[in-house]
Formats: sequence, C-alpha cells, structure tokens
Amino acid sequence: MPILDWLNKGEATKVTKKLPYRMLKANAELSYGEQNENMIIKGDNLEALQALLPYYKGQIKCIYIDPPYNTGGAFEHYDDNLEHSKWLSLIYPRLELLRELLAEDGSIWISIDSDECHYLKVICDEIFGRKNFIDEIVWQRAFAPVNLKKTLSRSHDVLLVYAKNYNEDYELNKLPRSSSQISNYKNPDNDERGVWTSADCTVGPAVEEKLYEIITPSGRIVTPPTGRCWLFTKDRFEEMKADNRIWFGAKGDNAPRVKKFLSEVKQGVVAMTLWLRDDVGDNQEAKREIKALNFETVFDTPKPERLIQRVLTLATNEGDLVLDSFLGSGTTCAVAQKMGRKYIGVEMGEHAITHCVPRMKAVIDGEQGGISKAVDWKGGGGYAFYDLGETIFDENGNINKQVDFKTLASHVWFSETKTPLSNFEKSPLLGIHNGIAYYLLFNGILGDKKPDGGNVLTQKVLDTLPTFDCKKVIYGEATRMNAEKLKANNIVFKQTPYDIKAR
Repeated sequence: MPILDWLNKGEATKVTKKLPYRMLKANAELSYGEQNENMIIKGDNLEALQALLPYYKGQIKCIYIDPPYNTGGAFEHYDDNLEHSKWLSLIYPRLELLRELLAEDGSIWISIDSDECHYLKVICDEIFGRKNFIDEIVWQRAFAPVNLKKTLSRSHDVLLVYAKNYNEDYELNKLPRSSSQISNYKNPDNDERGVWTSADCTVGPAVEEKLYEIITPSGRIVTPPTGRCWLFTKDRFEEMKADNRIWFGAKGDNAPRVKKFLSEVKQGVVAMTLWLRDDVGDNQEAKREIKALNFETVFDTPKPERLIQRVLTLATNEGDLVLDSFLGSGTTCAVAQKMGRKYIGVEMGEHAITHCVPRMKAVIDGEQGGISKAVDWKGGGGYAFYDLGETIFDENGNINKQVDFKTLASHVWFSETKTPLSNFEKSPLLGIHNGIAYYLLFNGILGDKKPDGGNVLTQKVLDTLPTFDCKKVIYGEATRMNAEKLKANNIVFKQTPYDIKAR
C-alpha cells in the first residue's frame, strides 16, 4: 500500500511511544450539573488522549474531529498557518491515539477541506487501514459564491469516514424518513395494513418463466415492456394479487404495480454522501448558533449542530460514548448531550473555559438553539471538567507524590492488559485478565503504611489478599518473601516504581 512521506515523519511516528502519561485533575469549580461520565478536558489533546487510554482504550463508539485545516489563514483561536510538514506531524500521532481509543465497532469522522484532504486520506489509510475506509462525504458549507475569487469559490468541505473494523456486515444506522418521503405513502383502497406506495412490477433482463399475459380488472391485457419481464412467476403473481398486494390503479385499468407498505419497510433510509445545507446546515447557520450564546468572539469555522446530529445519528445510539479532541466551541458535546450520548471533549485553549463551559451550562439549563426543538430538548445532565495534571512519574522515574491509588491502579492495569480498568473498587485486587490476577499495594490501600505493612508484600499481607488458584502479578514497594515462596504461591512480584511501565 502506498504511504505518505514528509520531512520529520520518522519523528512523528515515534511521538506516542515517548509520550508520558499525565493525571487528569477534576476541577469542581468548572464542572456542572449531574456528575457522570461526561468529560471536558482542558489541555493539549495529544497528552489528553494519552491520559485517557488507561480508562477508555477501545471504548469510544464515535470520534468526530474538526482539526485545523492548514489553510494559511490567521484564525484567532488556532494557529492554522502551519507549514505543511508540521501539520502532518501534528495530526499523525493524534490519529494513532484516536485509533487506540476507538471501539472495535466504532467509527471516526474527520472534517477537512481540500488543502490537506488528500494527504490526510493517505495518512488515515496507513493508520486505520485502507480496507476500513467507509466513504468521503461532501458537505455544502456555503451557499453564496465569493465573487472576489478569481478562479473557483469553494462551497464544500468533506468528511472522511473510517471504521475500526470494516467488513461486509458492518452497518451504520439509517436516517429517519423525512416528512416529504412519508407523504408519498397513501391508502386509496383503505387497505387495513395502512398507507403504502407502489413500485414497478417489471424487471430486466427478461426471464422466460416470468413472461406471460396479465388481465387487468378492467379486462385489458398487458405484457412487460420489450427486454423486461414481470417481477414474479405467474403462480407467485396470483398469490400477491389474492393478498391485495397488486395495484392496477383506481379504475383497474393500469399495468400492475407492487404495493409497498410503510409498516413493512425498514424505518429509515441509507444516508447518501452528499449533505446539503438545507438538510444539515452550513457555516452561517453555525455562526448564528454561536452568536445566540452571546460570546464576545465567534469561531471562523464552527460546525452547525445539525451536521453533528447527522453524524451521531448514523454512528451511535443513545448511551454510546462520543469523543471530540478538537472541541472548539463545544458543538459536539452540546449535540451529544441533547441526543442522550455520553461524551468526552478536549480543548487546549482558554476557550475551553470561555466558550465550552458556558455553552454546556446553557445546554444543561435547557437552551433552545440548534437542534433543541427537533429533539425536544428540555435540559438536564451534566459534565465534569478536568485539567491535565502532572505526569504519573517524575523526572527521576519515581511515582509522583500527587498520584492517588485509582490513577496508578488504572495505569498499572492498562500497562499489563492493554484494556481500561472498569468497575473500579478500592481494593488491592485490580481484577483478573486472561487467567492472571493483578494486585497493587500502594498508598496504604490495606490501611497500614508502616514499612513492613500494607505496601510491602509479606506472608501476612498475602493472607489478607483475595486469593485465586491462578497466576498472580503483585505490585508493591518491596517483598519479604523469597523466590521459593513466590514460586510456590504462583506469584510474579513487580517493584514500584521500577517495574511500572512509564508508557
């Protein structure tokens, strides 16, 4: 498979391997509403994504990102004038981490324009796999042409869509039928099965067993057009006719058509790859939504809530987890909140506080802009705000004194199992994975902080631990058990901090 090369690509592909894990520090002052799984994180998104791995690896159903487009414009809120190679080096490691966070049945949707679209496509093919490319969506972002342009006035952006694991059975959700589509269904014969529409009763090319004459109720003889045949064999046609599934017109004189009942068709339609502004909004609509929130400044390229609504409709169901690591003014989190999805948003600038926080507070209080009326939004819910904290390990490789038990436990569990620590309980037993029980003796978890106590593995401490007839990996400051005893108890002892993987 062809891959993209650029200046400093070698360094970009090694960034995530050298990246330290940082703590996520809850900020109660900026959190709001019911404290649940929803998160807004302020900080560099590369470090934030790395910090999320121990908790959410393989857990995100849908990722939507709207990274800087590298258009050369001087945006107020982003440095969108990066040299091309720097932009590629910026996006590559972030996509690597996003792939790790994506659920096995999840998908990622990336907004981009033509300046970097084709380079981004090649990078995504490399990271996500060319076979996992679903499609490219064209979004009509603008309506009126820019007459100052001397060549072409760009009116669209694109969304690149990849699955984590795309195969012939992979499906996105369907879009609900529009009122105009439903209006095509009528019931002129008062059929008890409800409203219906009719479809052509012929198919091509012609098959001998489906070539025959049909007599309409009015007595007219009809045959299929040249080169085509009836959709059914004669016997099957008579069964359909007897079941009142064939329509000859109000006067019974037309060629037969098949009745398709709304109650029997799939309640939705497959989304097309052309998304028009009438259906999902444009940049101007997005700016109006932001201005309605009374912000002093408005982003240059916000996305309308209807656009994100369509993405989440196709890619998620209620209760699924959504991530946006280029959160901007908070649109993805706002839409996710209104649609009953869980969410994580990451934003590095001060507008995480000046824009995202007040917007989400307004949403939780029941603001009625954007898609609110369409989804009957009444308010509710909440989020927890986090800042990126210190690294888990200091410059000397020691465990940072600010690290609590849960943070280190999540890190140890992830480094050993490559899975997030779920159903956390304050216990030295972290869990069992692939037939191995993992334990952590740290920060007085056993209530005894003496040198020979709860953070040191002794026979006495071992007797207090939940025990299992399987291999055991135990982390602690030291052990007083010799190699023979460890082997007899099927224990692999690992010393903190030296045996804890820093990344």
